[in-house]
Amino acid sequence: MALPLPPGLIPTEVAFLCEMEMITIVPRQRLESMSLLSGKTPALRPPHRAQVPLWLALLLKKQRRANIVAPPWLYPDSLKDIINHETNVDPEAFSPPPPPPTRSDGRGAARPYGQQSDPRDGDVVLSPPFLPSCTQDAPAGYLPYHWLELSETLLAHAADDVPSAAEVRALLRDLQEVRAAKMRGSTVHLDGGGGVLNLRGVGAMELAESRGFVLGVVEGVRKLGASAEASRREEEEEGARGEGRDESDDEMGF
Repeated sequence: MALPLPPGLIPTEVAFLCEMEMITIVPRQRLESMSLLSGKTPALRPPHRAQVPLWLALLLKKQRRANIVAPPWLYPDSLKDIINHETNVDPEAFSPPPPPPTRSDGRGAARPYGQQSDPRDGDVVLSPPFLPSCTQDAPAGYLPYHWLELSETLLAHAADDVPSAAEVRALLRDLQEVRAAKMRGSTVHLDGGGGVLNLRGVGAMELAESRGFVLGVVEGVRKLGASAEASRREEEEEGARGEGRDESDDEMGF
């Protein structure tokens, strides 16, 4: 008999999905285009930069055939700005996600990334986390959807390509602690069963790691609310029975 699967994605599955994020590399050798399930990869021509999936970038890095370009949000100055926003600017909420990038349509106007030049009804317009937010063109000061697992992967397998890797590790540790405390503290809004958690800006790995804790809090609040409701109904029933006895006593002249 198969064991029941836990609700949602587990951290290992989130890390696997993160490997599909597009990232910028600087090839050191020529490599022709390859046909993959997700499409063809660009032909690599040193020293021209290219965007490939993270798993392919790590493979080429391991073979010393390419160097990885760290995204702008992984630089120390950008992480310091994000930590300042999390702790001083808005201590209650999470830092906002990166804004959707725009591309020129060749006619002097800009349109959202992934949208056709002549949009029609039914066209799919991509939005985070389905946008290339980990390439060299990503905006600084914003954490993408897979920020935690991608930064850990780069520091583990391509630390020499991350500027000031030791400082970045320390900043990421501080940022993770601040956001984890916010995630735990946000459960106070669930008191009474009518609260709503604002998860705007929360990353995929943060959701996977905090899902069990949040679901436990929700279940505990639900049980407390159910017991309080049961106690209230019992008091109302006892009060109604007491009033009925008083009325019968009055009618009998006692």
